Amino acid sequence: MSQHPKQKIHVRCNKKEAPMSDKTKANQEFDWANLDSDAGYLAWRATKLSRAEKCLSEAPVALSDLANPSESERKEVIRRCQESNFAVYSAPAETDDSTVRRQLRGFADAFGLRIAEAHRSEGEQGIVALRVSDTPEQRGFIPYTSRGINWHTDGYYNAPDNLISGFVLHCMVQAAEGGTNDILDHEIIYIRLRDAHPEYLRALMHPQAMAIPENVEKDGSVRPVSVGPVFYPDPQTGRMQMRYTARTRSISWRDDPVTLEAEAWLRNYLAKGDPLALRARLQPGQGVLNNNVLHTRTPFENGADTDLTRVMFRVRFHNRVGEI
Repeated sequence: MSQHPKQKIHVRCNKKEAPMSDKTKANQEFDWANLDSDAGYLAWRATKLSRAEKCLSEAPVALSDLANPSESERKEVIRRCQESNFAVYSAPAETDDSTVRRQLRGFADAFGLRIAEAHRSEGEQGIVALRVSDTPEQRGFIPYTSRGINWHTDGYYNAPDNLISGFVLHCMVQAAEGGTNDILDHEIIYIRLRDAHPEYLRALMHPQAMAIPENVEKDGSVRPVSVGPVFYPDPQTGRMQMRYTARTRSISWRDDPVTLEAEAWLRNYLAKGDPLALRARLQPGQGVLNNNVLHTRTPFENGADTDLTRVMFRVRFHNRVGEI
């Protein structure tokens, strides 16, 4: 596979910031599920919005070795995930499929992440390759087409005891055109909802807010109905997680007026775009490690030769990116 000159990721460069102070960490530990009190919320909100604005101009974290990030590199990735729930990184591009898969396993181990992929499409090392495919197990699923993908979090259809708390999306080969990702910290959406329509936020926290119907696989196995809230606490840390899709097919919402209004408001708000969303067209060797934030994908076109056939590796995790 021939090499292509790297294009610059669509992120402006800025100076590296110092790690969060203890006060800032404390501000992030307010009781976010308690909508009847603003204790701690306003301070956390101010810090969160300021940090999100600065995040738009940060250069990707440079990793000298994807499989073995140095301690300083590891801490910087963790810091960004603590503050913004995601970190874009850039490692030396590698063209061998098996090598990148082994590197990603080492990368996950470096952050104490428990790989969750027990997936119909997983390949070597339990890692899923997202590419245009017409194989029987992938036919009809949008990630394996060149179509765009609307706002969602990963594994929104999983059962409550098998939720996804984080994932990495790593670029192996970039498409000839398109394939851009928009990325938005779900804690920013929490702020937008709490500021504008707290009653909508309360409805989306209901334990029966969103349901994904049963799905029968081609092999006869059944994925049961999955019912749960949109915003929920991570079982290990209590930090806010989000389970969401903007799709309108194969999904049902709790049948009460406020929930239906909340779903429509959220879908329309995301379609208009939030100024704190990051847009990135990842280059080979670049990726996003995150605590299952909201993200999209624009449509793309592959090139005439295989060197421009888009391949992204995805690894999902049962736990969030660890603490420093």
